Amino acid sequence: MAVRTAPQRSPAPEDRSDALWDMERRLRRRGFTAVAGADEAGRGACAGPLVAAACVLPAGRRGRVPELADSKLLTAAARERVYAEVVERAVAWSVVVMPVPDLDARGMHVTNIEALRRAVWLLDPGADYVLTDGFPVSGLARPTLAVWKGDRVAACVAAASVLAKVTRDRIMLDLHERFPQYDFAVHKGYITDAHSAALDRHGPCPEHRRRFVNVARAAAAHAGRDAGLTAAASMVDDGSMRISGEPR
Repeated sequence: MAVRTAPQRSPAPEDRSDALWDMERRLRRRGFTAVAGADEAGRGACAGPLVAAACVLPAGRRGRVPELADSKLLTAAARERVYAEVVERAVAWSVVVMPVPDLDARGMHVTNIEALRRAVWLLDPGADYVLTDGFPVSGLARPTLAVWKGDRVAACVAAASVLAKVTRDRIMLDLHERFPQYDFAVHKGYITDAHSAALDRHGPCPEHRRRFVNVARAAAAHAGRDAGLTAAASMVDDGSMRISGEPR
């Protein structure tokens, strides 16, 4: 006998919005007043810095930042609006920028964890509990929880993702003015076809991460070309030299 079940109701937009704050609300009920979220931007890019951010949003209506969502789901204009609201409303927030030399010297994961740790440490007032996006961060000296896709399920992590993304995008726009040949303003240092073509054509600039295979390959190719040009310039073809008007 067939059994009919009631159709599953898709969450209304207001339900989904409310769910974004649910994890923090439950933690506050357990006595953790200041719940921080931490996230980073630029981990997968082959150029430009890594940027980490941490944020504590206030409880109640003031903490309900309009349009707040994972930064990757927002347009550039919406991210700017959310960034301004987060900075205005947050109990505490911080941003840490890790330059390319640090990333090349220490490696991506080690530097990423250090950046997130610093961002949390810089919060003033500090957090009682920390939610991180995706993987755990040790050494915070307070309860922490790594949340899978945290920037989509926890408001404070989403807020941190916006702070990090907007800060990094602004840096990449500045780098575009210094290195326009790579078009950093468009792809923000990520590995797009256009970026790869520019990297092959011009070789890497100081803001490219040498640990990335495509950057190392382009650097080696251009070093070889430069060596070939130098060798060619140092050679003297004297076959057409003349002495007293007569060929040698």
